[in-house]
Amino acid sequence: MHAATRELLAESADGTVEIAEVAARSGVHVATIYRRWRTADGLVIDTVVEELGRRSPLPATGDLRADLLGWTSRLLAELGEPGHLAFFRAMLRAGHQGERGLDFVEPRIRQLRATLDAAGATVLTWGDVFELILAPAYVRALLASPMDPATDAPRLVDNILAIRTARERARQD
Repeated sequence: MHAATRELLAESADGTVEIAEVAARSGVHVATIYRRWRTADGLVIDTVVEELGRRSPLPATGDLRADLLGWTSRLLAELGEPGHLAFFRAMLRAGHQGERGLDFVEPRIRQLRATLDAAGATVLTWGDVFELILAPAYVRALLASPMDPATDAPRLVDNILAIRTARERARQD
């Protein structure tokens, strides 16, 4: 079903798909899809999260700057390409329908936690990465002013590292 959803997303001008279309293309009954995902946006979010995890995994080498810099650079480059805002738009629609978007992105949250844990960054949370990297990256992309991977990725990552340093110092006081 993910493959069918990816194909339909690539053909969609607005980043939406219909469950009936996914069912027809994948050969899976509509009821089966509804049981698992409840809405088309839930299916889109799950598909995009799975794709991101496979195509752009978060490294967890223990070198937080290198891990976040590589991942953030790829993210910013991808947000500049057509079709990569489908995920964000689907999250917005899912939120308006009362769905919990965090349920769908839990695999990505686990990756963020693993990256932070490997670096011993106990004073940082996945929410910090969301607020300091993902939120500005997606907002700028939505405003048709995507960030530049070469200049903005290091700046965003350095902001997270500065927060880490400040929190660690405050903890010592």
